[in-house]
Amino acid sequence: MTCSHCVASVTKEIGKLARPEDVTVTLVPGGVSLVTVVGAPLDRTAVAAAIDEAGYELVAES
Repeated sequence: MTCSHCVASVTKEIGKLARPEDVTVTLVPGGVSLVTVVGAPLDRTAVAAAIDEAGYELVAES
């Protein structure tokens, strides 16, 4: 992700999953951005699909 539009796209797609209380994206342009979701537990496969729908890829934490 490189900009606020990217953040909005990811936030929107994840928000469709289970109506989370909050979705926060820590943007790291040119790097790996961190997405934090507060609320109901989410299925990793569903999260990966939502992020893919926004045009990005879910990567494992290092």
